[in-house]
Amino acid sequence: MQKITSFTINHLKLLPGIYVSRKDKAGDTVVTTFDIRMTRPNYEPVMNTAEVHTIEHLGATYLRNREDFSEQVLYFGPMGCRTGFYLLLAGDYESSDILPLMTDMFTFIRDFEGEVPGAAARDCGNYLDMNLPMARYLAGHFLEETLADIQECRMIYPED
Repeated sequence: MQKITSFTINHLKLLPGIYVSRKDKAGDTVVTTFDIRMTRPNYEPVMNTAEVHTIEHLGATYLRNREDFSEQVLYFGPMGCRTGFYLLLAGDYESSDILPLMTDMFTFIRDFEGEVPGAAARDCGNYLDMNLPMARYLAGHFLEETLADIQECRMIYPED
């Protein structure tokens, strides 16, 4: 079998950042898949499921409530390796196009207080697996260490 695109990226060279993972066509629409890489694969510890789950709930809620992007958001969710998230947007975008959106989203997560949206038995299949304090910490860390002064090398996949 042929490797899927995400398995062809050299994860030993991949740094935290925002990358265009792929662009696909769905009818006449381009769908851009972003790799929102929060931790360095195979070097840093992966995120625990509770904080990943919390970031997923907060990020998806934030994105789908942004009037300027809500109709373009197709999906926001975690990578199985727990080093980041995928964001799928309807439209032809580059990493630099969503930097303000990602900065706003991670600021929202960092500053969020109160009940996590959808963290109830009626709304979620694993509502007890949440860690808001750690999600806030990770969002702040990603903002400060990656997004605040993001370099080009953190927006284009490394050469093998």
